[in-house]
Amino acid sequence: MKPDTPPTSAPKAPPAGPLAPSAAPSAAPAAATAATSGVSSPSTRFAPFDLLATLVAVVDSGGRVLFANSALEDALGVSRRNIAGSSFPQAFAEPDLLRSAVEGASQNDFGALRYEAQLQRATAEPMPVHVVVTPSEHEGEVVVEMLPQEQLVRQEREERLLDQASANKELIRNLAHEIKNPLGGIRGAAQLLEMEIEGRDQLKEYTQVIIHEADRLQTLVDRLLAPHRRPHVVGDVNIHEVCERVRALIEAEFPRGLKVVRDYDTSLPEFRGDREQLIQAVLNIAHNGCQALAERIAAGDAELVLRTRIARQVTFGKQRYRLALELHVIDNGPGVPPAIKDRIFNPLVSGREGGSGLGLTLAQTFVQQHHGLIECDSVPGRTDFKILIPLP
Repeated sequence: MKPDTPPTSAPKAPPAGPLAPSAAPSAAPAAATAATSGVSSPSTRFAPFDLLATLVAVVDSGGRVLFANSALEDALGVSRRNIAGSSFPQAFAEPDLLRSAVEGASQNDFGALRYEAQLQRATAEPMPVHVVVTPSEHEGEVVVEMLPQEQLVRQEREERLLDQASANKELIRNLAHEIKNPLGGIRGAAQLLEMEIEGRDQLKEYTQVIIHEADRLQTLVDRLLAPHRRPHVVGDVNIHEVCERVRALIEAEFPRGLKVVRDYDTSLPEFRGDREQLIQAVLNIAHNGCQALAERIAAGDAELVLRTRIARQVTFGKQRYRLALELHVIDNGPGVPPAIKDRIFNPLVSGREGGSGLGLTLAQTFVQQHHGLIECDSVPGRTDFKILIPLP
């Protein structure tokens, strides 16, 4: 006599799309067998792939998905439970390419195979990716890693920014020291000369010009060296206190014609950082935006937005972070001039007549001292400076 068994509900059908599971048996029995036999289950063994910023799928020799990491899950907009067991080649515009690559990797025909492909997504446009297919150390398993082309471009841009910032720092230090010593001599000589020409007002006026200009250059040099001289004072920082301080300063300077919009995510946690440096960084960006808004301020329709958000599983500065602060400073001005768009963080580059070209350079330096990065997206009518800082 067979024992009574409780009725079981039929499993729900997964959503239709390029990754609908095939008729092949699910990976769950294999995981259960592995657990009972003392071998780590795939979900445990593949867990480190969840720390990667790239999209990763582990498939069997037939292309059936055994594991999908969280980055792939996010990119496809499909849960890994629905991805598991599906035929992964069907997720590509040209499935035969991946099918052949997986077959070759399973037979150890090559160490790694790379090619460009289009990853299809159920709810979005296809994603251009660089595919890397490699055999796993476990027989019958193949690792398929996908690097989105936009991510590659962004990584290259971030690397250029970091290299550029490092070169700028060295240039500024050397240039400032080279300028500072002669300046002291010029100012001292002018003062001595002024003492010798008492009563000759016109000549005294000339020495005053020399002294004034030497002082102006000294101020510029001090500003160049400011971020490298001042110690990094670390404490608990509430980013909204930083934003409110900047808002108060901006509204005091531009009391009419400018609307400052606050769009805050109040769930953001505090983090360790230098509050004064961050105030200066955000203020420099906001001040630049307000100066670009001069015409709109005069017309009375200028707008500056301070927006905070939390970003999850983001990669910048060659590193992946679980959580990061996103602070946007957005203005509705004319946009960054195309001629300087790629150089706006360089020292002494300004899109405004009479500008020193140091505001954004110093802002980038201060943010980089917090292991962060500033990005700029600008079109006429909307300029968005995004500050990214890792959170604990």
